[in-house]
Amino acid sequence: MAAPISFEFRRIQALDPHTVNQIAAGEVVERPASALKELLENAIDAGSTRIEIELIDAGRTRIRVRDNGSGIPAEDLALALQRHATSKIRSVTDLSRVGTLGFRGEALPSIASVSRLTLRSGTDGSVRAGVQVESGTITPLLPEPGPMGTEVLVEELFYNTPARLKFLRSDATELSLCVEMVQRLALAYPGVAVRLEHNGSELVRTMGEGNVLEALASIWGRELVRGLAEIDHFENGVRVRGFVSPPHLTRSNRSMQWFFVNQRATRTRSIGTALDVAFRLITPERRFPVAALFLDVDPARVDCNVSPTKMEVKFQHEVQVTDAVRHGIREALLRCGMNPDAGAILKANEALQRETPANDPMLTLFGLARGPVGSEGWTNSAPLPHPPPLEPNLDGDSPTAIPTGGRAYESLLEGLRIIGQSMNTFIIAENHQGLLVVDQHVAHERILYERFRRSLGRVPVERQALLMPETLHFESRQAVLLEEHREELAQLGFELDPFGAGSFLLRSAPAALRGRDPVKILREVVEQMVEGGSGCVAPARDAVWIMAACKMAVKAGDPLSHAEMEKLLLDLGETENPYLCPHGRPITLVLGRGDLERRFKRH
Repeated sequence: MAAPISFEFRRIQALDPHTVNQIAAGEVVERPASALKELLENAIDAGSTRIEIELIDAGRTRIRVRDNGSGIPAEDLALALQRHATSKIRSVTDLSRVGTLGFRGEALPSIASVSRLTLRSGTDGSVRAGVQVESGTITPLLPEPGPMGTEVLVEELFYNTPARLKFLRSDATELSLCVEMVQRLALAYPGVAVRLEHNGSELVRTMGEGNVLEALASIWGRELVRGLAEIDHFENGVRVRGFVSPPHLTRSNRSMQWFFVNQRATRTRSIGTALDVAFRLITPERRFPVAALFLDVDPARVDCNVSPTKMEVKFQHEVQVTDAVRHGIREALLRCGMNPDAGAILKANEALQRETPANDPMLTLFGLARGPVGSEGWTNSAPLPHPPPLEPNLDGDSPTAIPTGGRAYESLLEGLRIIGQSMNTFIIAENHQGLLVVDQHVAHERILYERFRRSLGRVPVERQALLMPETLHFESRQAVLLEEHREELAQLGFELDPFGAGSFLLRSAPAALRGRDPVKILREVVEQMVEGGSGCVAPARDAVWIMAACKMAVKAGDPLSHAEMEKLLLDLGETENPYLCPHGRPITLVLGRGDLERRFKRH
């Protein structure tokens, strides 16, 4: 039996500086990669164009960082090792416009409190001064010749905090975290030459030529980077730059999603959510695109002082930022074409089959149910059900507006000739690219969906009143969001009335959900709103249009006449994206002439 805890009366007293620094080190320096990050940020802030890093035993035994920055004056070396001593801000007002990577003045004293640290620096390219720190004691070093810049040597990290040392992971894991951190910094600052050496072997080298694409290729590989779409979009004072993968090139996790805000590597949740929303209707669920996104935002509109590691940021106008990210990604994907070949289509189908559960209600909402494929041969007949022509919405500022004034993919229609219909499901045609195989159901679904978006962007979705209103109860955070976005949900088709604390009456649901449980789907929408913020309302509205398009579209197994097939492909050529349906399934398979000739061994 454990002994009872004894409480001893103790007076309140201030902790000694060394203990305070060790407590702070627990927030700033969690592992070797954390210490390395802080040292590299200091080097960047000093204006360095060349940084050399040496690690021994994944940083446990040694971390050495040399730079050619502006250096630290000899008289400031001891001051640099005091907590909250910094050259980067002067008062609390500076926190509202932080323009440097570091600003708290905690990194060096925190690292010095859990290691043996040596700091040498020179400002004129002739002599370097230095200090050594161990167990809170600062010892000046004799000046020595040396170039301008700073060298920080960290030895025996966590030697005096064995509990923290014990919780470090294997050398391979800690080293991989260090390498990724260096790569992120090299990508954010492509004009800085970075070299990383571990146990005498070179692991990372960038030339500092200022080319982001070259830096990315050296990190992720040229083959992957060659397939990425470039983003450069400006909206509401936010510039979004970078690269993103097309829908058929995805990963099973988010490890290749890197985000930077004002050249600061971040893990901000809102940007990841905006990326998910942008891809949700064109990428198989539970697959993640590859992305390197750079956001340039007025520093006054970004709060970097959120966490000790400075990896989290908050935006003053988060919706404007997420909208810029979503629209920039969508614009880039449409501009690059997204015309996958047969191999890419196969990968997309395999990913969809592998990752899509059979009875996921949200996937049902997003229209992933597929009708049976017919088995008939080549044939003609039966009318193609088209809704009446709809007036386009010319409001280009709307996130749901469709560009007008020309075909987005005229190449699909160049030299188009209809050959026939196979299995009453696939339209076979040819154009200048080669042989086309088009899934008639998802092609018509894409056409109808875009018509709905053009015409119904600001009109409430058709709703179906419930015979008996249902009483729904939500936890407090969900209830607050529901109350805030009740009008938007009403446009989506969900009519809700407050009914006491945390409760609402559901009076109607979208008519397109006929035959499905509206309560379950509404709860899924609310959960997405909680996870991703108000930006998830618009995608949910898109989902209802997808459902309506899916219900109205010609089905697999419906025979079509030659004229109907031609009209379907002409309408498809007018859409934003004739290669993927709204929820990510391939529409058009292109078998190029060269591919056919290779398969038949013509060359």
